[in-house]
Amino acid sequence: MTDQFSLDGTAVVTGASKGIGRAVAERFAAEGANVAICARTEDEIEAAATEISDTHDGDAVGVACDVRDREGVDAFVETAVERFGGVDALVNNAGASFVAGFDDISENGWQSVVDVNLTGTVNCTQAAADSLKESGADGTASTVVNVSSLAGVQGSPYMSHYGAAKAAIQNLTRSLAAEWAGDGVRVNCVAPGYVATPGVEAQMGVSPGEVDRETVDRTVGTPEEVADIVHFLASDAASFVTGETLPAAGVPEIEHTPRVGP
Repeated sequence: MTDQFSLDGTAVVTGASKGIGRAVAERFAAEGANVAICARTEDEIEAAATEISDTHDGDAVGVACDVRDREGVDAFVETAVERFGGVDALVNNAGASFVAGFDDISENGWQSVVDVNLTGTVNCTQAAADSLKESGADGTASTVVNVSSLAGVQGSPYMSHYGAAKAAIQNLTRSLAAEWAGDGVRVNCVAPGYVATPGVEAQMGVSPGEVDRETVDRTVGTPEEVADIVHFLASDAASFVTGETLPAAGVPEIEHTPRVGP
C-alpha cells in the first residue's frame, strides 16, 4: 500500500463493539494505529478491545460510554489521551433508531434518536477538539469522519427522526470543516445505505457473508466496505477532501421518465 493511504497515531471510534464501528476500529489497528473504542455495554466493548489488540498490530482500549452523556464522553476521550498520548482521528459512528410513522413518534422517541445520533456526534467532537487541533498543529492533518446515512441525504419514510438527525450531521460536517481547516483538521462524512450489520441482518435477513463485493448490481454493502471509505477519508490520500459527504449505497434508484415524442 502506498504511503498516503497509511494510518497511524491514535483513533477514537464510537459504537465500535460490532458492525461498522468494529470494522473501522479493526482497520485502524490493522494499519498499526492505536484505537480507543466505546459502546454502551461494558462486557462487549472490553471483549472487542481485547480481540482487536490480540489480532492486530495496533493496541486497543475499550470504554463503556453512552455518547449522550457528555461527562462520560469526556472521560472516554481522556482515557484515549492518557493511554496513547492524543487523538489523531475521530470516527463518530454511534447511532440508533427505530421504525415509526411521523405521527406515531413521541417527543421522547424523537429526542432519543436525535440525542444519540446528532448530540452524540457533537459531544464526542467537542470533547476531542483540543487534542485533534494539537495533533493538526504539527503539520500533519488530523481528521474527523462522521457516519451519517443515505436517509440523511434523500429522506426516509418511517425514519423521519433518524433522517433529520443524519442530515444535520452532514450540515455540521461542512460547517466544521470550514471552521477547523485553519487548525489542521479535516472533517468529512460517509453516508451508507443498507449495510449488512447485525441490525440490518435482523431486519432484512442479509448477513455479511452473503454479500459479494465483486458484484456491482447490489444495494447492500458490508461493514468492511464502509471501513474502506473511512480509511480513505482519514488518510493523507484524502488530503484535498474536507467538508464532503460521500454516499455509499450501491446501485442508485432512478425513476425512468417515459419518452415523449418521436
